[in-house]
Amino acid sequence: MDYIKLHLTGERAMFKTDNANIEECLFDDGESPLKESKNFHVNKTTFGWKYPLWYSHDFDVKESTFLEMGRAGVWYSDHFKITNCEYGAPKGIRMCHDFAIEDTCFPLGDETMWWDHDFVLSRVKAKGNYFAMRCQNVEVDHLELEGNYAFDSCKNVVISDSILMTKDAFWNCENVTIKNCVIRGEYFGWNSKNITLINCKISSHQGFCYMENITLIDCDLTDTDLSFEYCSNIDAKINSRVVSIKNPISGKIVCQGVDELILDDDEVNHDETEIVVL
Repeated sequence: MDYIKLHLTGERAMFKTDNANIEECLFDDGESPLKESKNFHVNKTTFGWKYPLWYSHDFDVKESTFLEMGRAGVWYSDHFKITNCEYGAPKGIRMCHDFAIEDTCFPLGDETMWWDHDFVLSRVKAKGNYFAMRCQNVEVDHLELEGNYAFDSCKNVVISDSILMTKDAFWNCENVTIKNCVIRGEYFGWNSKNITLINCKISSHQGFCYMENITLIDCDLTDTDLSFEYCSNIDAKINSRVVSIKNPISGKIVCQGVDELILDDDEVNHDETEIVVL
C-alpha cells in the first residue's frame, strides 16, 4: 500500500505496517509510529517524534529527516538500510543488527550506535560523544567523526579512509584494524588488544597505553607523547619522530627518532623492548 504526502499523528500511527511505500510524509506528535513494522520503504519523509522505528525489520529509509525530537529513533531493529538522510537526533541506532548506513549525517550524534553488531557505515558524518559503543563486527569507510569516547569496548572492527577527532577513542577494544586514517585526540586505545594501524596519522597525548598486541605499519606519530606505557608485544614501524616513549613492556619500536625516552619504572624489564632509530 502507498502512503504519500500524509501528516500522521498520534501514538503508533502505523503500528505493525507490512509491505508499504511511505513517501513525503510527516510523522509528528505521537510516539512509535512504525513500531513492529516490516517490509516497507520510506522516502523523503520526516520523523518528528520519539521512537519511530522500534522492533522493525526489512526496511529502507532514503532522503529522509529525523528531527531532534525523533530521539531514540531506531532500536531493536534489523535488516535495514539508511541512505542520504539527516539524522538530527541523539541516541539513535541501538541494539540493531544487519544494517547499512550510507551518505548520512548525524549532527546531534551523542550516544548513537550502541550495542549494535554486523553493520556497515559508508560516507557518514557524525558529531557527538560516545559514538559506537560496545559494537561488534563493524566495517567503516570514509567516516568523519567529531566527538570523544568513540568506539569504546568494540570488537572486530575495520575502519578505513576516515578522520576521527576524538579523545579516549578505542578503549577496551579487541581485534581492530584502522587503515589510511587521521586520528587526533588524547589517550588513544587504552586497555585494548589486537590493534593494528596501517598508514595512519595519529596525534595523541599519552596514547597507546596499557595495550597488548599493538601493531603499527608505516604510521606517523608526530605530536604523540608518553606513548606505549605498559604496552606488551609491540610491533611498530613509525615513519616519524615520536615526542616521547614511556616504559613499554615488550616488543619492537622502529621510528625516525625519539625526543625523550622515559625508562623510570624499575619493575619493567627494559631489555624486553627494542627501540630502533633510523
